[in-house]
Amino acid sequence: MDSALNATFEVLSFAAIVVLVVLGLGIIAGMMGIFNLAHGEFVLLGAYSTYLVYSLGLPVWLGMVAAPFAVAAVGLVLERLVIRRFYAVPVVAMLGTYALGLIIREGVRSLIGGRYLSVPEPIGGSLTVGGAQLSCWRLAIVIITTAVMLASYLLLTRTSFGLRVRAALENPSLARVSGISTNAIYAATFTFGAALGGLAGALIVPVFSLFADLGIRFLILGFLAIMVGGIGTFQGSVAGAGAVGVLSAALPWALPPVLADVMIFVLAIVFVKFQPRGLIAGRRL
Repeated sequence: MDSALNATFEVLSFAAIVVLVVLGLGIIAGMMGIFNLAHGEFVLLGAYSTYLVYSLGLPVWLGMVAAPFAVAAVGLVLERLVIRRFYAVPVVAMLGTYALGLIIREGVRSLIGGRYLSVPEPIGGSLTVGGAQLSCWRLAIVIITTAVMLASYLLLTRTSFGLRVRAALENPSLARVSGISTNAIYAATFTFGAALGGLAGALIVPVFSLFADLGIRFLILGFLAIMVGGIGTFQGSVAGAGAVGVLSAALPWALPPVLADVMIFVLAIVFVKFQPRGLIAGRRL
């Protein structure tokens, strides 16, 4: 019973991490119609920023606070200098984000080499629930992800900024005629998505450590989650992330890791084959 409770909690905490990654990736994909293939590197930059602050002798939590702002700044610069030039050709924009991600990844690799670097959990210890020991930091990840998810939903559905975002998403031409600066909305959306990726990286670095290829797995899981959940829907992104996150954390308990990864792809492909619009279709941000 204790083992089952521990396993359930680990699955839940990993699913929360995937949700946080997919929120940023899904908002960009739904808003701009492109898959940001550099999003995994935004997660990597968030983890690296946290480590960098900690390596300077500062508290690790300070690095976690700074990480989303640092990554948001990087995202804004990339969007303004490169990505915005290719919105009219989504395939080229997607290839551009892949190239940018490769540059970021190799840049981090040149700084840390092939090492695995770690930072301590800002909240140590564990809670005893029914005889099982539950990590306080993993619980904090679940709570923080839930808070960010709710805040993002309220931002997109209950504010004037969210209204402009949804207007630009539904009909960019009409939004421009109505006086909405779609370029500014795109920049803000991309920056916000990058910040969420940076926050995800900051939260997971005490759990997974820092290494140059950290973001690749989360980019793949994020891509699958968006396909399963549905492009352009906030609810679909969350639902897809939850489903893929639970499977990717639970299947290795029953199958060898490589076979578990293959099964996730197979299940996602089969689902998309019969439900191409995703779990939640027809409901926009």
